[in-house]
Amino acid sequence: MNRDRDPAGRPRNARPRDALGRPLDRDAPQRGTGAGQGRIPDDLVINGTDAAELADRLLREGRPFHAHEVLEAAWKSGPPGERDLWQGLAQIAVGLTHARRGNARGAAALLRRGAGRVRAAQAGPAAGSRPYGMDLPAVLAASDDLAARIERDGLDGLPPAGLSVRLLRT
Repeated sequence: MNRDRDPAGRPRNARPRDALGRPLDRDAPQRGTGAGQGRIPDDLVINGTDAAELADRLLREGRPFHAHEVLEAAWKSGPPGERDLWQGLAQIAVGLTHARRGNARGAAALLRRGAGRVRAAQAGPAAGSRPYGMDLPAVLAASDDLAARIERDGLDGLPPAGLSVRLLRT
């Protein structure tokens, strides 16, 4: 099977995805009543404030996979001193994606790993509890709490609305 490639020859996947990032058939609808979700461009360059706002909106909409793509773009296009912050937040979003897909073990592991990376970033060059308006203490507390609940009780008793983290306090 031929893969989609960008002009530099790097593999890209132009297939539409559902809200949890799972690939759909190429002819799946992208907008409206269909299951397809708009894609985050692979080459997105985004500043910290815009990344925080867009990722927060996507998380609130129940689209953690897409939030992960935004956070990944922020780590790739942002200042080197913020790399751990954005990577940690992206890992938290992937943990939420795993939780919504039913993978309790992967969810808890990535929530913990991401929270650890964000904590490390708070002690480094990206120090601070509210960079770009994000409430990192609340993000960390929610990630830790959710990971502990998943490890203790599994995913069966957690509604989708409970599988979320807010980046911004608004």
